[in-house]
Order: sequence, then C-alpha cells, then structure tokens
Amino acid sequence: MSRSRHIIIVEPSFIIVEGLSAVFSNFGLKYSISKTATLEDLSSLLIIKKCDAVVLNPLLMQNNVKVVQALKSRFESIKWIGLVYAYHDPSILALFDTTITISDTPETIDSKTDKILQTEYSTEKDFPQDILSEREVDVLKLLASGMANKEIADKLNISINTVITHRKNISQKTGIKSVSGLTIYAVVQKLITLENISG
Repeated sequence: MSRSRHIIIVEPSFIIVEGLSAVFSNFGLKYSISKTATLEDLSSLLIIKKCDAVVLNPLLMQNNVKVVQALKSRFESIKWIGLVYAYHDPSILALFDTTITISDTPETIDSKTDKILQTEYSTEKDFPQDILSEREVDVLKLLASGMANKEIADKLNISINTVITHRKNISQKTGIKSVSGLTIYAVVQKLITLENISG
C-alpha cells in the first residue's frame, strides 16, 4: 500500500478517540486520522477530505440511521467500521462492513481495518484520479487565493479555456464544486495557508 489510508473516527469520548488514534498511529504512516464527535461534523469532513474508512460509535446512530444510510449512499467507496463497547441491535451492526471492540488487540484492529481496506483498494475504480496533477494543484492554489480565471491564465501563461478545463478536473477529482469548498480543501491539504486567502 503506497499511501496512508485516511480514517475518520466519530466518537464522543475523548479518551476512547485518543486511545484508538494511538493504536492507529503505532502502525506508522499506514493510517492518517481525523477525529470528530458528531455526525454533522462527519458530513462536513467527508466533503472536505478523501476518506477511506469511518470508525463510528453505533450509539450515534440512535434516531440517525437515515443520516448514516444517506452518507453511505453518497460516499459509496468508504468502508464503515463499528466501534462497539455496548450492546446494539444486530440490525444496526449489520450496517457496518466490520466491527471492532475496545477490548480488541491493536493487531486485531489493524487486521480488520486492513482487510476491508484491501478489498476496497482492489475494487475501487476512481482511486487514481483522486490525485491532482501538478498543474491542477497550481490552478487550485491560485483559485483558492482569490484569483479569477483570467488572472490564473496570465499567471501560468495558459489560456482561459485551459484554466476552465483544469477547474472541471479538480472539481471531478475532489467532488467539490464551489470555490469556497475548494479553498477549504486546499487549506486542509496544506496546499495553501490561511494567510494566502484574500479577504
């Protein structure tokens, strides 16, 4: 596996999140982690960042099953891992690709995570196109810093049509269409800093 897999942990308990993050961190650069405590924040993170798996406490699905089902439909390539430390209805647990418990060993957690991500890695068709080309990154940086298409074209010595084509490709690859969304994406990916954004 050549790149680290991005995992979002959705869990309200700080101690459990930090413990699970430490478990994933112990496997080196294999995983990168984002953390949130709510489904609302999860929705935002999924738009901003490419995600391979979500580790979710099934308790957060109480009265929110439809929200999770909608997210699963919208982000079909993401694998869902249930973080179980209480009894849950089997119909809830059936919504997950796999489950881990707080009593699992780090090796078991890694093995279960790796297994479902390997399955996804070998079958997902749109994976390579998620990476932006060098020129697309250049366009994205200038776009996020507040430049218009003509300014970007002049700065990079390319035509406006080429800029528009790059913008379409960037939107397709990131799944983000708005300039504000692309700006957030650029900041999160550390392509630009907040100081680069014109107010």
